[in-house]
Order: sequence, then C-alpha cells, then structure tokens
Amino acid sequence: MAKNFAIIGVGGYIAPRHLQAIRDTGNTLVAATDPKDSVGILDQFGYDVSFFTEIERFDRHLEKLRRGPEENQIDYISICSPNYLHDAHCRLAMRVGAAVICEKPLVINPWNLDRLEEIEEETNCKVNTILQLRVHPELLKLRQTMQENARAKKQDVILTYIASRGIWYHVSWKGQSEKSGGVATNIGIHFFDLLLWLFGPAGDVKVHYSDNKCMSGYIELENARVRWFLSVDVNDLPDSAVADGKTTYRSITVDGEEIEFSGGFTDLHTRVYEKTLAGQGFGIEDVRPSIELTYRIRTSEISQIDNLAHPYLSNK
Repeated sequence: MAKNFAIIGVGGYIAPRHLQAIRDTGNTLVAATDPKDSVGILDQFGYDVSFFTEIERFDRHLEKLRRGPEENQIDYISICSPNYLHDAHCRLAMRVGAAVICEKPLVINPWNLDRLEEIEEETNCKVNTILQLRVHPELLKLRQTMQENARAKKQDVILTYIASRGIWYHVSWKGQSEKSGGVATNIGIHFFDLLLWLFGPAGDVKVHYSDNKCMSGYIELENARVRWFLSVDVNDLPDSAVADGKTTYRSITVDGEEIEFSGGFTDLHTRVYEKTLAGQGFGIEDVRPSIELTYRIRTSEISQIDNLAHPYLSNK
C-alpha cells in the first residue's frame, strides 16, 4: 500500500533525489514546504501537492491531517533542509506522527542524537537517515571481500575529495560552520561513515589543516590508517582533473590500490528508501559514529604537519 509523504526543504539542491525516490518506490507526495517558492519541480510529481513557504503553516496542515481520516495522515517526512535545522525538523515530523527520512548529516552535534532518541521512544516514530554509500553495489562487494579476507596489519588509506564550489557557497549557510558543520561534516560525512563502516571504530584523530575551504588530517581506525583531504577550493584540483575538464575529484586508495566507485550513484537514494520502507533503514545508532568523529575533527586543535599528513598538504 502506498505511503503518504511530506517533504521539508523541497526547493533545495538535494530534494529532487528524494522526490524521485518517493515516486520510484510507488508512494504519494502530499505536502511540501520551503522558504523559497521556486518549486515548479513539484509539478513533475503531482498537481495537488499542498505547498507552504512558512513552516508553521506546514506544521498546522500536518497536524490537521493527523487528526483526520487515517488514509490522509502523513506516514513519512523527508527532510532536505539546512544541516543545522535537521534535528528540529525531525522533532516536528515525529510529533505529527510521521517517521523520518533525513538527508545527511542527521545532526551536527552528537548530543542532539540523544534528544532524538528520546522523542523516538515517546512517539514510537523512527528516525532514518541517508547513508547512500552503504548501498553502493561496488562498496558492498568491497566490504564483503574485506570481511572474508581479514588482514593481520592495518591498511594504509588515502581519501581525497575535492568538490569545487564558487563564492555563493561561502555566502550561503553551507559556508558557515555553525550551520553546516564545516567542510568535514558537510562534504565529508558520507566518506567518514564509509571508512568507519569498512575499517572499524576511530581511535586517534589529528587535524593538520583547517579553513573554510579545506580540511585535512589523519585518523587511526581499528583496521586502517587514514590520511584524508577534503576541499571545496577549485585550486586544489589535481592537474589530471583540470586537464580532463573535471570540477570534482574523488579518490580512495587502500594500500595503494584505487577503490573504484565513480559510477552507480544515480539511484542510491531510491535504494535507501526501499530499505527504509522495508524496515531496514539507517537509524540513529548507525550514524552516531560518523557524527561523533566529525565533531572530534571540527573541535580538534591543529597538529603540526608530520609524516602522517596527506600528500596534498605540500601545496598548502
């Protein structure tokens, strides 16, 4: 039976993937909200979606539906709003009786997870989040292979992710650390979750470089030593990417061998939705390790550059 969905932040960058996933899984979009009204995309998903530019009116509408016939009630709320509002919007969803599917990062600060768990218990509504790299076919195979072939020594991992962004990025909420969580949280959360999922819990953490465009450091995981470099600065792109006209560069090597997962991204949100609707979604405890790790990174003092630093730091 089709579920009723509402969405918060429908005018944002990531919302189309959620809208597509709602449709691909055979469900119905009932209501949407965004402070901006440039949301003509909604017409691709139905002509009778109730839309609100004020979250208070959206809240009131959902409460009205909650008190009405069961077939009109909202089953799930997808949250695509700015990072610093995620926990508040999760609470709103649960209080109108809806389960949550929230975009990354679920929260910025670890203690917000504890409050969400309490409200989950009070309302009996589940908080789910998007950890799409965990459903990527190539990465699932890699994890299985690694588990079957456990190694005696820790593996050496180099993570490099450069996603070029213009001036707008730093003017928007994304460029404000208190709202986005900074570079490590905003663009790095999926990769840190992936590394923890593949190589186990984090131990020592070092941050060798940090500004509003770039962060780099070192993490000791249970089964790996990780040197990482994250940037939104186009000037950090390697020459090979520039020569190919690319504005994004993504690389993870394990003991010098590249992990190839550049393709297969088109339907990952739909796969996460399928798992969630089947009762196998990624919940608070799944996401906690990466939220705690990125908080540690964000609040760490800068360490002197040493032999554990990422090779790209030689250009800084």
